[in-house]
Amino acid sequence: MQVSSNQQVPVYYIEPDGLSGTRHFRVHNFEGTLPDQSELLIPHRKSHYLIIFIRHADSTRQWIDMMPYSLKDNTIYLSSPQNIIVKEEFKQLWSTGIAFTGEFLSFQENAALNNLPLIQNPQQGHELLLTEADVSFVEDMLSKINAEYQHPGEWQQRMLGAYLTVLLTYLSRLYTGQFKHSDPSAENLLLKKFQAKIDAHFRELHEVSEYALQLNISAGHLSEVVKAQSGKPAIKHIHDRLVMEARRLLFHTDHSLKEISFDLGFTDASYFNRFFKRETGMTPAEYRASIRKMYH
Repeated sequence: MQVSSNQQVPVYYIEPDGLSGTRHFRVHNFEGTLPDQSELLIPHRKSHYLIIFIRHADSTRQWIDMMPYSLKDNTIYLSSPQNIIVKEEFKQLWSTGIAFTGEFLSFQENAALNNLPLIQNPQQGHELLLTEADVSFVEDMLSKINAEYQHPGEWQQRMLGAYLTVLLTYLSRLYTGQFKHSDPSAENLLLKKFQAKIDAHFRELHEVSEYALQLNISAGHLSEVVKAQSGKPAIKHIHDRLVMEARRLLFHTDHSLKEISFDLGFTDASYFNRFFKRETGMTPAEYRASIRKMYH
């Protein structure tokens, strides 16, 4: 994966794979394999759109614009060049992903594909739930795309574009059904403000009451709204962000456990150790050893 780090957040570009992949279109297939470790736990953007059909994922979670998604089987996930992505806990993965640029869509005879709801994503939805019939349709289209992808020829790009047009149009219909058009409610806006505050201050602020003070509301009201909007307690959002950063430091640095605990705002390293084990089921040392064994 080609990377540009001219910006504060690195941007990953499509890298041709030697088959039919170009810098504008590529198919990724994972059959119980691990994704590229260079992306693991690194906040980044992609230069392109990415549609991934997850067949099965073992305890896998990723963040899109600081919203965590525990990947579900037989589900579509989508991201665009505007989104910040963090792959937090990728283990074995069975999936097919299609990466394509806005330029690739424009190359097709129907350049209006750029205006599809799935591409515009006005509701900022990143997870599409599928029925059994939807799964069958998606699998059929991906099978056709994969077959065409393996056999370069004069008509290949047109065929890939045609299949992608059908798939994106079908998924756009599902998108509009799942994400009804409406202006964000005050409660939803509060959730997003809360998430933004966490991302800015998670190292020094660990309590819901501290964020409520930042937002000029009561802790009770904040907790009630966050739970109703996201389905999980406000404190869990804070803890999830701390754990994700702890994992990043444990994997990508050689900082001691004491240094990491202080960096994350824990004054007592033993408390950080208990906190991490309570949230993940492993001590920080156990996690560092297991993930490095997995990826090295």
